[in-house]
Amino acid sequence: MNAQVQLKTVDDAVSPNRIESILANVTQIAKSDLAPLVHDIDLKGVYPENVMRALGEAGAYGQHAPMTSASSLSPDAFDLETAIRAMSIVGEECLSTAFCVWCQDALAWYIANSGNEALKQNLGPKVASGEVLGGTGLSNPMKSLFGIEKLRLKGVRVDGGFEVTGTLPWVSNLGEDHHFGIVFALPGEEDRKVMAVADCSAEGVKISENDDFVALDGTRTFAIQLRKAFIPAESVLADPIDDYIPRIRAGFILLQAGMAFGMIRSCIDLMEQAGQTLSHVNCHLPDQPEDFSAELDAMEREVFELARTPFDPSKEYFIRVIKARLAAGDASVAAAHNAMLHCGARGYVRRGAAQRRLREAYFVAIVTPATKQLRKMLSDLGAA
Repeated sequence: MNAQVQLKTVDDAVSPNRIESILANVTQIAKSDLAPLVHDIDLKGVYPENVMRALGEAGAYGQHAPMTSASSLSPDAFDLETAIRAMSIVGEECLSTAFCVWCQDALAWYIANSGNEALKQNLGPKVASGEVLGGTGLSNPMKSLFGIEKLRLKGVRVDGGFEVTGTLPWVSNLGEDHHFGIVFALPGEEDRKVMAVADCSAEGVKISENDDFVALDGTRTFAIQLRKAFIPAESVLADPIDDYIPRIRAGFILLQAGMAFGMIRSCIDLMEQAGQTLSHVNCHLPDQPEDFSAELDAMEREVFELARTPFDPSKEYFIRVIKARLAAGDASVAAAHNAMLHCGARGYVRRGAAQRRLREAYFVAIVTPATKQLRKMLSDLGAA
């Protein structure tokens, strides 16, 4: 499908028919194309590239990322809620794929919020449509900004752009023809920081295999080495990043709720299925599916309210965003733990859904920003 077809207008941003169509198509892809692959994704590390591209064609990556001048759009044009709902539908079947969706969404979010109009016109539509796939590359920068790690990439200005050197240990949703976001310091300019989009196929960029994970091996997570990699000016998202990071940070964090919501809903289903034959004993467990349903409803209301104003610069708003993300991670682990208890031995077999969900759920709690980082952020903001 032509990438241009997926670009929405401002009118599309508030079209219930468009949203209903996107979510219906995502549901169909998740049930018919993704569900049959989940065991191969989990046990063999298969990357569902065809599913990822189909989701892009369905509009899953573009609703929150209008590739037009940000100055001409209202916050309503950045429809994070639909992106989160689409991701949660995918997450009900497979968290590994939902995480890849988040990576793709985050890359589109970066470009849509950049002042680089050329990037929006050229690469942006291809990312929003799934023609070009990619990752976020912001795990290290997000930790660096909050005093947890040192920034790993350094650059120097050269003719037409920058040369960047350094290593990123964990970048996901990658391939030889994929793209990813980077942040690098300019030591010669008092450590001024720049954010850009890098191309995996560019000279000086090398991707290498990483360790095996207990789950999410199907996410194409690699270590990235940059050795005087040329980053053209046309690929720069922000120079410097001072005003740009506050613009994208809430959306970056809120989008992750889609992974959590899908996980929790799947675990509720597992508990309810187990109850069809084990209700006489499961009723003695302290946490029941209706408890998680009520918690999920409350979390969705909070996240979707926050998603309507992603550019709110206030400290109070950002604290609510952090707390919502923290709650989503905690609830994911709790729901998966209880799904395992409700299912019992039938969930403990190698291809059992409950044990897969338990392994996947911990990722929601450790992906950047992880539970411990979120708690540090709240402490730093005086809201712990």
